[in-house]
Amino acid sequence: MKATLALLATVALAAGCASFKGIEPRGALADPADLKAGASLAGTPVSAAWPELDWWKRFGDSQLDRLVEEALAGSPGMRLARARADQALAAAQIARAPLGPQVGAGVDVTRQRFSGNYIFPPPIGGSSFTTTQLALSFGYELDFWGKNRAAYDAALGRARAADAEGFAARLVLSSAVAGVYVQLARSHDQLDLARRELADREAVQRLTSERVRAGLDSKLELKQVETSIPAARVRIAQAEEQIALARNQLAALLGKGPDRGLAIERPSLHVARVDLPSRVPADLLGRRPDVVASRWRAEAAARDIASAKAQFYPDVNLSALIGAQSVTLSKLLEPGSAIPSFGAAIRLPIMDGGRLRGTLAARDADYDLAVEQYNQTLSDALREVLDQLTSLRSVEVQRGEVDSALAAAEEAYSLAVARYQAGIGSLLQVLAAEMQVLEQRTLRAELQARELALSINLIRALGGGFDLQVAMQ
Repeated sequence: MKATLALLATVALAAGCASFKGIEPRGALADPADLKAGASLAGTPVSAAWPELDWWKRFGDSQLDRLVEEALAGSPGMRLARARADQALAAAQIARAPLGPQVGAGVDVTRQRFSGNYIFPPPIGGSSFTTTQLALSFGYELDFWGKNRAAYDAALGRARAADAEGFAARLVLSSAVAGVYVQLARSHDQLDLARRELADREAVQRLTSERVRAGLDSKLELKQVETSIPAARVRIAQAEEQIALARNQLAALLGKGPDRGLAIERPSLHVARVDLPSRVPADLLGRRPDVVASRWRAEAAARDIASAKAQFYPDVNLSALIGAQSVTLSKLLEPGSAIPSFGAAIRLPIMDGGRLRGTLAARDADYDLAVEQYNQTLSDALREVLDQLTSLRSVEVQRGEVDSALAAAEEAYSLAVARYQAGIGSLLQVLAAEMQVLEQRTLRAELQARELALSINLIRALGGGFDLQVAMQ
């Protein structure tokens, strides 16, 4: 008993030689409640619902539904994200191993001849023997200070973060497909406008030719009209180029070759209103996969600190062996062949040249880095939501103004053509009115495409249907 107490006293005294005093992290996790946004969100329509997982279906285009599902199933980026998640889960399984006992079994058979001129006299000397050993070993580390538990918790946190990052990759890919699809729709609208512009200018050309033949206009007016026709054809070619590029980009997002893009038809998207959930920013923490992943990585880094601190304390290990050993196989299982053993080992750091303190300082720095990355991600997430809402409000105002301007421009163009046909208006008036109509139609098409793109961006900023509570199940 006295020997045991002396040993424990020695251990306690020696443990004081290695200390983590004065090494602490500086980072502090931001509280979403401190990110005030009430005034900025005032007047914004809200709903109780967050975006759904298959949010792209709200735009009412079955082709888009198929493209997103095809991309999620076949994209190399998604397979890469799944591989990273599997890798992190495997690392967590490895980190869990020290929490349980280690049991092993072995059989050793050795054939050996002893020298006749060595320490063993005959009949052993000069003879050969077969030694057989059968053993069952047991080892267990008593995790008094929580080192192994903390290491496992850290690895498990990183595995959860990898899962969330996999969903973030899913959201990035689906929103990218939807975004390029909107560009494709916009390019088709631009092609329609360019073709309509060409048709209008060719009609004016025919009218002007008739007026020249009737002596009402000169060839100068005719040349002015003919000069504007190639510009319309250029815009047709530009729109067709953008359609081809969008198809190529979509094919790449699907993980397919360019020929896949040739089968993509014209989109038939419908603008879908995206309301703001009522509990932003409070619930944004559990709805953005990138924010969740950053939070889990910060918490994993905190557990790494706990594991590093536990390294300063003694390791206590138990070991046992149950086995048998014999030079003759027939006697291997006899009681006299038994070789049982049991032991306990205590190992503790005393002087290590600062290795443990350096390791702990590195873990503290890792934590500070993870915390600031989380804080930045949370701040950026809220900013992205506000940015999309601000732009959507502006687009709504602009759309009303453009609709009014387009109606006025179309009426002015009809009047200019009628006056020109009656011989009381000039060609310049017709061309100027036509340019106003074209400009307003282009603005309306761009605003519609921008509203769709902003709606997609807002859904992405709101997490695209990710739910931490569901992910934890």
